[in-house]
Amino acid sequence: MIGLVLAAGAGRRLRPYTDTLPKALVPVGPEEEGSGRAAKTVLDLTLANFAEVGLTDVAVVVGYRKEAVYERKAELERTYGVSLTLIDNDKAEEWNNAYSLWCARDVLKEGALLANGDTVHPVSVEKTLLAARGQGQRIILALDTVKQLAEEEMKVVTDPEKGLQRITKLMDPADATGEYIGLTLIEGDAAEELADALKTTFERDPDLYYEDGYQELANRGFKVDVAPIGDVSWVEIDNHDDLAKGREIACRY
Repeated sequence: MIGLVLAAGAGRRLRPYTDTLPKALVPVGPEEEGSGRAAKTVLDLTLANFAEVGLTDVAVVVGYRKEAVYERKAELERTYGVSLTLIDNDKAEEWNNAYSLWCARDVLKEGALLANGDTVHPVSVEKTLLAARGQGQRIILALDTVKQLAEEEMKVVTDPEKGLQRITKLMDPADATGEYIGLTLIEGDAAEELADALKTTFERDPDLYYEDGYQELANRGFKVDVAPIGDVSWVEIDNHDDLAKGREIACRY
């Protein structure tokens, strides 16, 4: 199994930081005095989590300002003891992330622990997903069932027997089981079916999310499982308020 990070997005709501950087490389931690290293980013934190759970082969899908990731590749490999494969998304500034995940369809065949490049979270989430394996699950979504939900969250409805039923932001929060936090465990034998669902999704509308690909799978009868992460602090960084919260959370990890 490998680690996989989606880091191709432009993050326009985080300007001016993202004028020159992809969202995954916006600083969320303090500079380490005397280390000669820049402040930690979401990508740093995610790679550290992957390494802690033994995932040392990592693929990163890059697109917007990808040269910044290429420039840091060797340093990141040294710092976290990982081997990075960078996958170019040629439509990162035109299409949404259903296409971005589809770009990684070949590495998904190895089995992957997927993390969005804008989610600050503790390593306990990776540990929860890995611990949930072994009972025939092929795709497992990390689910926050504790947080009070609002309009912007990626909300999920699950069935105890059938798994994921709905995943969308366009849902009454009161109807949701919880929020998908942007991490998924994908077994290798699910790769082809997921890739096909993603292709169907972005061909229908290139502005759709990869979560819409999960919905396509569920609609086809594929069981998508979830794993509750418990009461943990995490944030998806979309705007400057999220960034401030991410920096506060990152100091704890």
